[in-house]
Amino acid sequence: MEQVKIDLATYMNGSISRIMAKAYKNVLSNPREAKFAFRMQQLFAKSEKRRKKVQEKEGIDVPPFLISSISTTCNLHCKGCYARSNGIANDQETERKATMTPQQWQQIFTEAADMGINFSLLAGGEPMMRKDILEAVAKVKDMIFPIFTNGTLIGPSYIEFLSKHLNMVPIISIEGTAMGTDERRGQGVFKRAMQSMEQLKQEDLFFGTSITVTTENYKMVTSSEFIDQLRSYGCKIVFYIEYVPTEAGTEHLAFSDEHVAEMEQVLEARREEYEDIIFLSFPGDEKALGGCLASGRGFFHIGPDGSAEPCPFSPFSDSNVAEMGIRQALQSPLFRKIRAARTLGWEHTGGCTLFEHRDEIEEMISPRLS
Repeated sequence: MEQVKIDLATYMNGSISRIMAKAYKNVLSNPREAKFAFRMQQLFAKSEKRRKKVQEKEGIDVPPFLISSISTTCNLHCKGCYARSNGIANDQETERKATMTPQQWQQIFTEAADMGINFSLLAGGEPMMRKDILEAVAKVKDMIFPIFTNGTLIGPSYIEFLSKHLNMVPIISIEGTAMGTDERRGQGVFKRAMQSMEQLKQEDLFFGTSITVTTENYKMVTSSEFIDQLRSYGCKIVFYIEYVPTEAGTEHLAFSDEHVAEMEQVLEARREEYEDIIFLSFPGDEKALGGCLASGRGFFHIGPDGSAEPCPFSPFSDSNVAEMGIRQALQSPLFRKIRAARTLGWEHTGGCTLFEHRDEIEEMISPRLS
């Protein structure tokens, strides 16, 4: 049977509209959050028009979201951390990448918002170790910033900050169970993450969780019993991030196409079962969308120094947003080569397509001499 093709722009715009509609419905009992969600619904409709206008006038396809690593430090040493393996986070100050200033980040996101980009996922390292950057980008009110954090730094100061800036949405990373979280992230981390969730819930703040899914834990972390626990914690959004094997010997933990298909079926059932929770998976079903969404198709990654990269798991760059801005970065030779060569449709065994083909991508930047 011929596979049904999905128009990427229509799919992404429709997905964002559904997410915001559900977010609005979820917070109707909280006037402050409901007012914010309603404003975001209106804004995102305008953003869709902005993206279309840029495409029509300049011929640039604008992605609806970005992933931005704003911190080169972290207070934890999680097993299999991609940020440390890719050189984003480093304990040695002399070995760390340069980091854009808070003002540079604010300028970049202001340009992104003007082009119609709705979200930027903030990562690191640990993004909450850079409150100066968070305070600067929070002023870009036309975007939402999910902050992917280990949750251990949330206290009274951050609760006050998040209460004032509802466009900053904490997403606390756990591994499912207390045992799994502490085994990967360190003793006592799960308890501290739960304490942070309790503080956020007490203040009626919109927040969620991020869970790395593997072939060993995906059934447990998508079960109704586990979702019920997340609901009791106060989580309104759940990100499932497919494991990418950054360490040798862990390849068996990465999803196959069959796992991806099964995961999507389960999540559809959970979306019907839990109307008060938003479920998102990344990268999700690439095949239905004609390949992965990296390299500007649906998003791209901005490194701490402003380097424009296909995705966090493909840390190669030939352009820098601090030097040229978002517009020019989207038209970088590397991004265009990846899209034009249809490398986004490479066969892969599961997980991140570009991570599996990093050698070919490196050659695109520095072709071997014949």
